[in-house]
Amino acid sequence: MMFRRRKDSAGAVIEPGVLRGPARIDSRTKNLVGRLQAGDIAVIDHEDIDRVAAEGLLQHKPVAVVNASRSTTGRYPNVGPLLLVSAGVPLLDDCGPAVMELSDGAMVEIEDDRLFCDDGDGRTELAKGRRHTLESVEKALDHAKQGIALEIERFAENTIGYIREERDVLIEAARLPDVQTDFHGRHVLVVVRGYDYKDDLRALRSYIREMRPLLVAVDGGADALLEFGLKPEMIIGDMDSVTTEAMLCGAELVVHAYPGGVAPGLERLDALGLPCVLYEASGTSEDIAMLLAFERGAELIVAVGTHANLIEFLDKGRRGMASTFLTRLRVGPILVDAKGVSRLYRGRVRRSDLWLLVLAALATMGIVVALSDPLRLTLGAYWIELENWWFQLQRSLFG
Repeated sequence: MMFRRRKDSAGAVIEPGVLRGPARIDSRTKNLVGRLQAGDIAVIDHEDIDRVAAEGLLQHKPVAVVNASRSTTGRYPNVGPLLLVSAGVPLLDDCGPAVMELSDGAMVEIEDDRLFCDDGDGRTELAKGRRHTLESVEKALDHAKQGIALEIERFAENTIGYIREERDVLIEAARLPDVQTDFHGRHVLVVVRGYDYKDDLRALRSYIREMRPLLVAVDGGADALLEFGLKPEMIIGDMDSVTTEAMLCGAELVVHAYPGGVAPGLERLDALGLPCVLYEASGTSEDIAMLLAFERGAELIVAVGTHANLIEFLDKGRRGMASTFLTRLRVGPILVDAKGVSRLYRGRVRRSDLWLLVLAALATMGIVVALSDPLRLTLGAYWIELENWWFQLQRSLFG
C-alpha cells in the first residue's frame, strides 16, 4: 500500500495527520522507560495504565504510545491515559497482541486509528485500535468512578483472604534475613519510586542533611536516591527495576524472592558477581524493608513513595493489601509517611524578614567601619570628594 509523502528541510518524511518514529517495544512499561528516547513511539502491553507508568513515559517525550491492551478497563479509575492525552501524547489503544511482534526500532506510522509498519518502499497496516481523545479518556474515567464500589468490595474480600494466608507477617521477625547494615537507634528513610517521590525527597533535603538517616531503597528507589546525589546503604527488592549503576554503588543487596524462590533480578546479580542476601517472603518489598528496620531497632522510619491507598494498590496490580495492613499495624508507632509532605507547607519569605536582613547587613557594615581605621579614613575621603562634587554642581547650576 503506497502513499505519497513530502519531506521537510532536513529530509525527514512528514505527512499531515501521520505520526512517525522508531518503535520501542516492551511488555513491561517500566523496562521500556529505561531505553525510551524523545521521538520514539512507545509500544506497550499494559492493561490499566497507571500514573507512575504514564509519568515515566512522559518524562522521555515519545511521539505517541501504542497499547496492545486496553488502557482503561473500567475496573477502577486509573489516571494514566488522562495524563498522557492531557500532555499531548497520542494514545492508540487496544491494538491487539500482534503489535508486540514488531522488531524493536522498526519504523512505524500512526494515521488516525491505524498502525502501519514502514519498510521504506511502502507501508503495511499492522493493527487498528482506538485513538483516544481528551473527551474519551475523561468519559472512561467517570465511568470507572461509578463502578468503584464493586471493586472496593472485591478488594476488601481479597484482603481478608490474604490476611488468613499472610498473617505470619506479624511474626516475620523470627525469620528476617541476617544483614550487615546496622539499624539500631537510627532514623531510616525507606524510598520507593512511587507517587510524588521527587517532590517529597526535595522537601526532605534539610531533614536528610541534618539527621543523616540510614537510606534504604526499594528496587527503583535506589536510582531515585542517586538522582538526588544520595547513596543508598541498602537495596531491597526483586531487583528487576534497578539499574546496574545502582547495584554497583556499594549498597548491601537484599533480594526479595517470592514464595517458591522466584526472584526476577537474581540472575543479573550473579552475572555481575555481586554478593547478596536472598530472602523468600510474601508481601511487598517495601513491607519487608519496614519490618527489617523495625525489628532491627530503628528509632524512626520515614517512608517516601510507598503505596498506602486503594488506587495505588490497584495501580500496582495487587488484589489486596493484607501484608501492608499488617506491617503498618506492627511498625505504626515509629512510622512517618512522608507522602505529600511537599504539599503540606511551602516556605515563603516575608517582606519583614527581608527588611530585617537588609538592616542587619547595614548594621554589620557600620560596625566594621567603626572598628577599622583604614576603612574609616577611606570612606571619609570618599565623603569629602562627594561634598566637593556637590558644591561644584551647585555653583554650576546657580552661579
